[in-house]
Amino acid sequence: MHSREYSIIANIITVTIAVELLLFGNLVLFTLSYIAATLLLVSRTLTTQAKKRIKICLIVSFFMIMVVQIVAGALIVCPEEPGMIFFALIRRAFGVIMLFLPFVVNRYMSAGRYSSFYLPSVQEAMTISFAELKAGKNSIRRTVSKIGHARKSMSPENMKDIISDLPRHDSFRYINNGSLTQEYFTEAYKSLEDPNIYIVVSNTHSAASEVISVFTQKQYNHASLSFDRELDTVVSYNGGERVYPPGLNREMIDYFNKKQGSSILVYRLPCTPDQKKLMIKKVEEINREGNAYNMLGLVLKYSHKPNIMFCSQFVYRMLRIAGLSYFEKDSARVRPTDFVELDYYKKLRFVYELRLN
Repeated sequence: MHSREYSIIANIITVTIAVELLLFGNLVLFTLSYIAATLLLVSRTLTTQAKKRIKICLIVSFFMIMVVQIVAGALIVCPEEPGMIFFALIRRAFGVIMLFLPFVVNRYMSAGRYSSFYLPSVQEAMTISFAELKAGKNSIRRTVSKIGHARKSMSPENMKDIISDLPRHDSFRYINNGSLTQEYFTEAYKSLEDPNIYIVVSNTHSAASEVISVFTQKQYNHASLSFDRELDTVVSYNGGERVYPPGLNREMIDYFNKKQGSSILVYRLPCTPDQKKLMIKKVEEINREGNAYNMLGLVLKYSHKPNIMFCSQFVYRMLRIAGLSYFEKDSARVRPTDFVELDYYKKLRFVYELRLN
């Protein structure tokens, strides 16, 4: 049998397993599938011509992914209370996607990338200049620092916290409705006399913030909007603090105070009363229609409905609605630090920094 025929048969088997898991999968079947996929990739890795350390790196990655898959399977894909059939189907679809995660990692690592992991020969090492040596030393230090940061940020405690919170999220329908009270809007309208809108960029050191920082390489990973200087009307898209559904929620100072070293930066942006009123009315509209936190959009840059957003996406859209946006970017790709780093025309004015703890 030719390799092409093997490939066709393998694809048919893979598709069949994926469909069966999607329609009839339970915790046992998903767990066995994750373990089988891991063992398959480990055995394949052991037979490749890659260097020993690359094999070790891949094998460790496969087992780490398997642990995440099994935990996600128990908490998200097949919870004790399955709920409605439609949502059970969505959870199983997520489980099927998780099944292919180690294959994606394997393909990424093996697609012509082994050559980047090599040690120089003795002759090459002898011809390295002092400048190159110093640059390489600095590069190694930065890499080690990033690895240490990633290990700390993606600790078991953080991952457990994030995974346990995932069932509360829904990126396809509005699950938050009316979390902002009339008292909040009364305070917001009182701020019309203040000729500024306030952009708040925060470093909360929450589990989600620390994991996001691994990918953004930024210290500040949350953005909020406030209609007053004292931050009595701070609002943004967030997880709801396990009190309110994930989506558009009011934020208190305590929300930012997660761990030692948390801090917030407050900037003001001049605006007219009409512009501020327009933003408040839009917040009222979103609060009335319903909304949800765009967890899926953090990865895929996609919003299933207009009111499904993440924090920086919300802040940027509000600025655009009021005609106050000062840089051009797809709202689904705006990061919290963009509000400061992309202020080329110096529209913002720094107000104060608040260090917590």
